[in-house]
Amino acid sequence: MEKFLPALVSHTPSWAEIVVADNASCDDSVEFMQSNYPRLRIILNEENFGFAKGYNKALQQIDSQYYCLLNSDVEVFPQWIEPIVDYLDTHPDAAICQPKLLSFAKKNHFEYAGAAGGFVDKYGYPFCQGRLFDSVEEDKGKYNDVREIFWATGACMFVRSTIYHELGGLDDDFFAHMEEIDLCWRAKNAGYKVMYIPDSVVYHVGGGTLPKNSPKKTYLNFRNNLILLYKNLPKRRILWVFALRFVLDFVASVRFLFDSGWGDFAAVFRAYYSFYGSLRKNRKKRNDTPHRKVSQTYNKSIVFDYYIRKKKVFSDLNPKDFS
Repeated sequence: MEKFLPALVSHTPSWAEIVVADNASCDDSVEFMQSNYPRLRIILNEENFGFAKGYNKALQQIDSQYYCLLNSDVEVFPQWIEPIVDYLDTHPDAAICQPKLLSFAKKNHFEYAGAAGGFVDKYGYPFCQGRLFDSVEEDKGKYNDVREIFWATGACMFVRSTIYHELGGLDDDFFAHMEEIDLCWRAKNAGYKVMYIPDSVVYHVGGGTLPKNSPKKTYLNFRNNLILLYKNLPKRRILWVFALRFVLDFVASVRFLFDSGWGDFAAVFRAYYSFYGSLRKNRKKRNDTPHRKVSQTYNKSIVFDYYIRKKKVFSDLNPKDFS
């Protein structure tokens, strides 16, 4: 907050309101805000609800045409809002947009969490323009065109407020990780578009919620990915996708065992236990979601392409393999 809030205040136009939602922080964040930014509105959540429910609680109290969900570890510059608002104003079929997300530490490279817009492959694995697994590209201007994507990063995500509430917001049960992919998939299932607008650029530190090598993060990523697929896949694809994913996730768990130890290995199985333990609850969510064949899905396996065919950058993928 101390590092990035001054630029946010300076580069946010007067017609946009900055609201700080505090998720029951246990440091002096609130006191810092009240002392240094007394004119900014602060919403105090009574407990740490996580990324998903924390935003839902806050956004229920905000009346605006558009929301921008912005992490506190994002650096902004002049004209970071205007290109996306202009696009939303002129494209009513667009529900959600994201800017170009670059790395704060290495400003000529994309940032892992969203890069130049997200996609999923046929088995539900997420990846980005500018980032395949751990291979993050330098920004050389290859991804400077406005284009439809599958999912927008939660680090800096613009969304129409009416559609956000129409869809029920983020899924509280995700707590953190992949909740933005679920929201975007539900928006696409409802017939809306998700867009990447590269004229808006922000810089993200990343890794603020949980460190990269964290069993809890592994658990949330695997559990939430299963919920994501179960809620949103068309019925004809569920059985064979889940059968293959079980095999691939078991292979991943064995790799975790040798690379990072028992914590990540066990996290994969805890994720499966939690998912199947909440199947009834997630079945109700699935029944409340319309399902359709949605655009910007990669119709091959990104795992196979990356690890076997050695396709390490997004531009190596064949555009004809995207539906």
